[in-house]
Amino acid sequence: MLIKSYAKINLSLTVIKKIRKKRLHDIQSQFCLINLFDKISIKRIKKKNDKISFNGPHSKYVKKSNNSIQKILKIMRNFKLISNYYSIKIYKQIPVFAGLGGGSSNAASLLKFLSKRKIEDKIFNKIIDLAGSDLRLFFYNQGILQSLKKIVKFKKKYKLFFLVVYPNIKCSTKEVYSKVKIYNKKKVLNQNHKNKAALINQIFNLNNDLQSIVEKKYPVIQKLLLNISNEKGCYFSRMTGSGSACYGLFRDKRSSKVALKRLRKKYPKFWFSIAKTI
Repeated sequence: MLIKSYAKINLSLTVIKKIRKKRLHDIQSQFCLINLFDKISIKRIKKKNDKISFNGPHSKYVKKSNNSIQKILKIMRNFKLISNYYSIKIYKQIPVFAGLGGGSSNAASLLKFLSKRKIEDKIFNKIIDLAGSDLRLFFYNQGILQSLKKIVKFKKKYKLFFLVVYPNIKCSTKEVYSKVKIYNKKKVLNQNHKNKAALINQIFNLNNDLQSIVEKKYPVIQKLLLNISNEKGCYFSRMTGSGSACYGLFRDKRSSKVALKRLRKKYPKFWFSIAKTI
């Protein structure tokens, strides 16, 4: 069986506070899944050990042990959600250490696929606590992460077009969050937008609180974002998550393609992708 494991984009990200007990930060984020995906091939085997392998253009930096796949399988067995063992091959098309949630998406995709019955909310929350709070995002296509434990989806699904650029800088999420010194109040965000323009306006008027931290360490990020935003048809540009992948939100697919051709000449060593919401 072949399943698709989609990447996510943080359209905005506000750091609310630090939860010292859990060593995590509570955040608020508007997000969406995009049609950039890893391919996961899964097959049940008779052996009593899972066989997991990674290949593809972004497999080089994936941990061969203690990765998100091994972790979610172990957690599912502990909660008696699965009893079989599997041969799992992941073709990595999502850049790693980029803020696109590839590892979390892989784990969430397996959790959804292998769960033959509906997981009780209490058990699901325990799984998320153990596997990582990001997993929750991948059960929604578009929405607002109000806190680490609450997501509300947009009332309507909107088709958004992106140019995604990964400058081959591997950002450590832990390191980036460790440098957060200023916290912001949670915003009142509308989930029922009158139209696409209203949604874009809401996103535009917010920020990614982690962006300035990454820009300070890697000035090329700031320059890249400026170049993306200057392209015709781009509403605005921003870094996703803890970076270093950046995106431009474009008027349509055509304008994002034109921007890709122009920017690829300026940054021939960077990774580029045209994407849209799923």
